[in-house]
Amino acid sequence: MPELPSKTAPETVGPRPAASPPPTARTIDTSAGKTEAPRVAVASLVGTTIEYYDFAVYGTASALVLGPAFFPSGNPTVSSLAAFLTFAAAFLSRPLGVVLFGTIGDRLGRRRALVASLLLMGVATVGVGLLPTYETAGLLAPVLLVTLRLLQGISMGGEWGGAVLLAAEHAPPGRRALYASIPQAGPSLGFLLSTAVILPTLNIVGRDGFVDWAWRIPFLLSTVLVVIGLWVRTTVSESPVFSAAADRTTQTRSEPPTASRFPLVTLLKRYPGRVLLGTGAAIGGSAVYYLTIVYSISYGPKELGIPQNTMLTAASIGAAAGIAITLPVARLSDRIGRRPVMLTGAVGCVVWAVPMYASLSSRDGLVITGAYTVGLMFLALMFSPVAAFLPELFPARLRYTGASAAFILANTLGGGFAPLVATWLNSHWESPLVLGFYTGTLCLLSLLCLLALPETRDQEFDI
Repeated sequence: MPELPSKTAPETVGPRPAASPPPTARTIDTSAGKTEAPRVAVASLVGTTIEYYDFAVYGTASALVLGPAFFPSGNPTVSSLAAFLTFAAAFLSRPLGVVLFGTIGDRLGRRRALVASLLLMGVATVGVGLLPTYETAGLLAPVLLVTLRLLQGISMGGEWGGAVLLAAEHAPPGRRALYASIPQAGPSLGFLLSTAVILPTLNIVGRDGFVDWAWRIPFLLSTVLVVIGLWVRTTVSESPVFSAAADRTTQTRSEPPTASRFPLVTLLKRYPGRVLLGTGAAIGGSAVYYLTIVYSISYGPKELGIPQNTMLTAASIGAAAGIAITLPVARLSDRIGRRPVMLTGAVGCVVWAVPMYASLSSRDGLVITGAYTVGLMFLALMFSPVAAFLPELFPARLRYTGASAAFILANTLGGGFAPLVATWLNSHWESPLVLGFYTGTLCLLSLLCLLALPETRDQEFDI
């Protein structure tokens, strides 16, 4: 593996050499971090769960109702494609969130960026719940829906990187992946929370009532959750690693001015290889998550006649199993390294992708639930350590932007377009096997990118 040159030289993919802070820099109080770390990790988890609840509510609503409500068409496939296109639109705007919140997070602090991203998500989600439908407002309705989706995407562009960083940079030595993985459970918890709201609503009012008006309830409930999340996030302290790095930059003037003013520009000049490989390392897992949690919930009932509750239950049980092993997997990666654990998950996803989606052909709830549970546990092997792995690839003053850029690009390319690609594939080949081949190919790409990246477990984190 080639050795990284000095900070100002062109980047390579190898590990960065450890560096000692200058004598004038602030030292990081690790003893305080030991008591603060659990509270910060839980605060990050609460905020991330709420943001992904908002996102999951929209994804599930896209599969169930938003197509005919905002994009009426005589062709159900066209309506579904239009609804999933608005789902993808939020992914297209995520890079704007990386630029905006990455700049805030790397220049002004992780906590400020996280509070702003959560507030933006809350406003956009409640706005969706208040929108008129196409029948009431005509073309204005889908225009407003897409606008709010773009705002949701901008918010998500800044959420993940800040949440895992705040937890990781407070973590005690040797437990970075463990603490960073706590907010990593947020996406699955957000989906479970959305399902816990949507399923009872469906059962109480029926599908017709849900399509008519009750689909708004999960969106409007976000108001309460966002208030709780904002209160939790404003009570935690700023990252000690960020504070120390900011002091070093100010006192030693060791960074060029553009590094602090435009983190994305500096990132792409110095570390383009690691951004691309980091994106590739996470792209397969993004496809597994969004095809399972979003697309299959629509595909199963519409194309295969599987009951809606069966699909929601199978995805929920699989997500719960993934959550159950998230912390043990992260702790294992703190002991043996990130790459061995993530490579095992990538191999598992490559091998299991076809059998997992082939289970849909059985139309049997137990078979589907078992297949999804195994698949989402393999996904946990990939995604639990990635919360520490991606930030460890970048220095402190570029870490928010770097980790966010890699993860968000992976989510956009592997997850945001997955429902659209899957809908197109199934319009040409009417078999769930194509979902497995598509997902398996992206997981193979992740496997190859992981092989090209270095182990980062022992990487210095305060530089």
